[in-house]
Amino acid sequence: MSTPRSLAEALRSRDDRSLAALLRGRPDLITPVPTDLTQLATRAGTRASVVRALERLDRFALQTAEALAVAADPASYQELLGLMAGDEEDPAVVAALPGAVATLRDQALVWGDDDRLRLVRTARELLAPSPQHPSPTGLGPSVQEATAGMSPGRVQTIVAAVGLPSTHDSVSAVAGLTALFSSRRKLRALLAKAPAESVEVLERLVWGPPYGQVTAEPAARLRWLLDRGLLLPTAPGTVVLPREVALHLRAGRAHREVEPSPPAVRAAGVHGPQIVDATAAGQAYTALATVEELLKDWDEGGPAVLRAGGLSVRDLKRTAVALDVSEPVAAFWVELAYAAGLLASDGEADERYAATPEYDEWLERPAAERWARLAEAWLTATRTPGVVGGRDGKDRTLSALGPGLDRSATPEVRRRVLALLGDLPEGTAPSSETLLARLRWERPLRGPERGEGDLRTRLAQWTLSEAESLGITGRGALSGHGRALLGTGAGGGGSTAPVSGGGSAPAPGTDPADAGDKLPVHHRSSHHPVVLPLSPSEQAVASAAAARLLAPLLPEPLDHVLLQADLTAVAPGPLRRPLAETLGVLADVESKGGATVYRFTPASVRRALDAGRTASDLQAFLTAHSRTPVPQPLAYLIDDVARRHGHLRVGAASAYVRCDDDALLNEILADKRSAGLRLRRLAPTVLAAQADPATLLDVLRTMGYAPAAESADGDVLIHRADAHRTPPRTPPEPVPDGPPVPDNTLLTAAVRAIRAGDLASTTPRKPTPESSRTTPGELPRTSPADTLATVQAAVLTSEPLWIGYVNADGAASQRVIAPLRVEGGFVTAYDHTADEIRTYPLHRITGVAELAED
Repeated sequence: MSTPRSLAEALRSRDDRSLAALLRGRPDLITPVPTDLTQLATRAGTRASVVRALERLDRFALQTAEALAVAADPASYQELLGLMAGDEEDPAVVAALPGAVATLRDQALVWGDDDRLRLVRTARELLAPSPQHPSPTGLGPSVQEATAGMSPGRVQTIVAAVGLPSTHDSVSAVAGLTALFSSRRKLRALLAKAPAESVEVLERLVWGPPYGQVTAEPAARLRWLLDRGLLLPTAPGTVVLPREVALHLRAGRAHREVEPSPPAVRAAGVHGPQIVDATAAGQAYTALATVEELLKDWDEGGPAVLRAGGLSVRDLKRTAVALDVSEPVAAFWVELAYAAGLLASDGEADERYAATPEYDEWLERPAAERWARLAEAWLTATRTPGVVGGRDGKDRTLSALGPGLDRSATPEVRRRVLALLGDLPEGTAPSSETLLARLRWERPLRGPERGEGDLRTRLAQWTLSEAESLGITGRGALSGHGRALLGTGAGGGGSTAPVSGGGSAPAPGTDPADAGDKLPVHHRSSHHPVVLPLSPSEQAVASAAAARLLAPLLPEPLDHVLLQADLTAVAPGPLRRPLAETLGVLADVESKGGATVYRFTPASVRRALDAGRTASDLQAFLTAHSRTPVPQPLAYLIDDVARRHGHLRVGAASAYVRCDDDALLNEILADKRSAGLRLRRLAPTVLAAQADPATLLDVLRTMGYAPAAESADGDVLIHRADAHRTPPRTPPEPVPDGPPVPDNTLLTAAVRAIRAGDLASTTPRKPTPESSRTTPGELPRTSPADTLATVQAAVLTSEPLWIGYVNADGAASQRVIAPLRVEGGFVTAYDHTADEIRTYPLHRITGVAELAED
């Protein structure tokens, strides 16, 4: 096969499997689908696409690209090997370099054979050194680049100083100087004559930055270097160490430290898998209880929504106090409930946050399924609670549930962190330092983002703490149900693709989709399999598997409590939902832990009576669900509160108080605490107030009475705490990091369309007078009469034609067809580019041309 002369030709020599791998690894290249391989190559060389591709390289592949950027263009593989492995030829680098070069080729960042490797022009511009943009290698410009603006006389002076013969032109003089500095033997001999102080200056510049400042009268040690071109001036007062000299001093290496292999993730502790799973299950149960407590507290309408969206700082503090956690942790739980679709704004005029109808359905599910819903929402969400309290680009504070919390890299980092945990032996907790070092090796360019520092590192740290809080990990190690959540076995981490430089090609004519998940997806190095997110259906299966593994580990809900004489009840474990809900109304939670302690108070008993219970109902409930007899003090408390409950009735006039005991009404009128209500007697058993019913109820209760609200019909109103719900809401959609990864169906269609367009644009055609005026890529143009005559002749001869076609949407394309019949203004033909029979309206064909004989 001939050496490709362009990236388009290199892509044209690839098989469908390799093209599919490129499109999957760089999905921005098929948004929209290119018309042919020339357009694909052009798009692959655009700055935005190249930057995105470079950001997805691991450290060694990126170092390889950086070395090619300072090498000759084109460079041989041996030259690249020398830049990477140095004079010592590090065996690890020698072994890993073929895979790195294959990675760059697969991602269309490098093209050409091993004797003519070319880095795409945009990547070279980004990575090559310049005075404004130093190379990541620390190398400066070459001798030829540094002397570009130097006077011919000065060049000849340097040539003479290093012992080279004078030349008649600067070009040959610079070439001679370059050859001298590129020769290890000759440059070694020159440096052997250098003063020790001059060598010390070079050693300070050798690993970069290669630029230095000099005065108008440089010292002798600098003058010796300047006279011989070992330092070259680039601007007044600025000198640079030429690249050839630096490489000699570096023993041929472009990088100070080459990292061909990823750093290992080391263990910080090892625990039994059963202990890890049990610990994680305990955390999972706590997570469910925390979310339920949060939303129960907001049942009647939670905090108000800020005008700009989100929770106020004060409301977040109140939520943190109610949950007994820190504010960042409270933000995590609030955002988790929001991501799971359990919490939203109600959309009312006085907009507040409240539980959604989905929350009620969620409560009815088994505990393990409820946990899986939370874990799946966390794993796929782009909203990032960790940035709450920070500042956005306009220096505004980022609030919980507010805008600006999406970070597109979050799902990928979460899944990758858990995948690395899954690669460790079961029960092994990683060292966070080595884990972060591994992530930095895998994505060295994905650090600073939006001025927030190393966001990827911070995302990994948040992932470790959030996974522990959620019960995906236990004691720092990935649990069994955590592995199942990722959709893999012990290997952990989602769909992975085999990574290698080559791989066997599929049989001719095989669709790339036929290979299924075996497609080489986004090559890097053999050390770093790429983790892909699961499809929604795959994630649903993985979540169900995780729930099945978690279910036996969660504590079985109890149907009883232990009543005590001090007006408390002890729940020795989690309670069944009806029992927990009723007890939560009848008593206040006093403490939590392995056992929950409830305390009965007059206010809590009155709350149960307000909910429609009677004293006999409460006594029967406690008797049925207590393993101990109902203590006498508790029975007296219930009877006493019930006896006074509803004796007073409050309704709407502005508001009124009704009571059959006129002496009690006299007592209320005489009480100074009721002065603010502005009460007056309407009848012996009725008082009117200048306050609304809710205020009247609250004031009377603070005065020690137990009033009950009543309707306009005189019936007691039953107050239910879970009455307020938002309208149906959908969870927030994740914000993707660029175009989504295409599936196999889309890849197959895209590759076929690109091949079809390329066939049409590159098929040889017979020369005609019209074709001599047609530029490459332009549609053929013929008159309607010539088009019809050519097509009809092709039907008789069965010869293929090249046509230009514009569809109903105005999209133009080129096609190679074999006409079968022409009738009614339509031509039916076998379309070689689409590999099927199609019918085309003649008026949409811009022109036709016959193909060459060969």
